[in-house]
Amino acid sequence: MPERAPVLDTLQRGAVDSAVRDYLHLASLELGRSVPVPPVRFDLSGRSAGMFRARGRECELRFNPWIFARYYDENLSETVPHEVAHYLVWWQFPRRRTRPHGAEWQAWMCFFGVEPRVTFDRDISGLPQRRQRRFRYRCDCSEHSLSTTRHRRQERGEARYQCRRCGGPLRRDP
Repeated sequence: MPERAPVLDTLQRGAVDSAVRDYLHLASLELGRSVPVPPVRFDLSGRSAGMFRARGRECELRFNPWIFARYYDENLSETVPHEVAHYLVWWQFPRRRTRPHGAEWQAWMCFFGVEPRVTFDRDISGLPQRRQRRFRYRCDCSEHSLSTTRHRRQERGEARYQCRRCGGPLRRDP
């Protein structure tokens, strides 16, 4: 029987929650006003260790409990401030579009004393992962692979994708 992937225990989840609050407290002191604490969830799956998600006025911080458990110390010191920095940029500039890892985000990462790195590059073999199905498309010069999300947008007529090389439209490859 295969070994089960470790998952965050209650104490570790509490430590993550405390770290989020600590970073937000530091930000509150820097800004001179109280920053609300968003919901923190441990329901993320796939290849990402963490995610900040905002929909309208609602937002949340999500963490992958399997990746977090495998690389706990690293995630606590890097992933938590990374996602909190995303939240702070969203909270600080609600009506302004900012680049996801732009100057505002980088400034918060530096303020927290963390290198503003974007990717989490660790071995996650053996951990539960969500995989999207890929769909084959063609243009005039080559074959392309579209994710399920992009395929569905194309099928519903919500988006039209084209090749970056030849500029031709992408057509479904039977």
